[in-house]
Amino acid sequence: MQDFLLRERQTVISERLKTHGRVLAAELALEFGVSEDTVRRDLREMAAAGLCERVYGGALPISPAHGSLTQRMSFATERKQALARAAAEEIVAGTTVFFDAGSTNLAIANALPTDLALTAATNAPAIAAALIEKPGVNVILIGGLVDRQTGGSLGAKALRDMEQLAPDLCILGACGVDIEAGLTTFGFEDAEFKRFATSRSKRVMVAATSEKFGTAAPHSVLPVAHCECLIVEHDADAIMLREYRARGCRTIIADKTA
Repeated sequence: MQDFLLRERQTVISERLKTHGRVLAAELALEFGVSEDTVRRDLREMAAAGLCERVYGGALPISPAHGSLTQRMSFATERKQALARAAAEEIVAGTTVFFDAGSTNLAIANALPTDLALTAATNAPAIAAALIEKPGVNVILIGGLVDRQTGGSLGAKALRDMEQLAPDLCILGACGVDIEAGLTTFGFEDAEFKRFATSRSKRVMVAATSEKFGTAAPHSVLPVAHCECLIVEHDADAIMLREYRARGCRTIIADKTA
């Protein structure tokens, strides 16, 4: 009977995540008539099975931003291009910009005007290849072993290279974006590199497609309050955006795709 109740609770939790986008352990404990420890144990088991992502006080849906860079490049291409056009307008000539690995950031690199003069650093060979086609851009490639999942160099060599830079702007890639959980990513070393890159940068900007919001990945990168600028899609929820702005995060709404 207890096993059936466990499965029943986890089924309800899964449905709540789909419909409400998050669950709170305290509320579930009251509803199920069990202790919060029991609910937290349920959530830990579900997280271990890849059914949710644990966050403080409850759980969020798993971020959909999984797969190789090639796979992610083929997803929501036009929507990422719209985000990229809005993000490119935020890049100031004569500055130093770090482009974190990611399919949306690759779109931003491609969207830069051909006559824009700046210094660009990146740990992603695909982004470096796009930037080298821009005559006014001086490209610094951060080296080391390239991680196939992220499409970027990670580890000790990449951290040492990043240590030599002090970018005016970090264009950060994020797998999950949530007002409480902040910016998250799937890989441990990826999170370590992202945290260090943001600590070296004066400003942080994130461009994210709508399905990443209200989701989380296992490794925390940055609180929302430390993201100076957030580029969102044209149909982003107005109430959600007010919450981000209340945390000090400037929001820019991209144009609707054609």
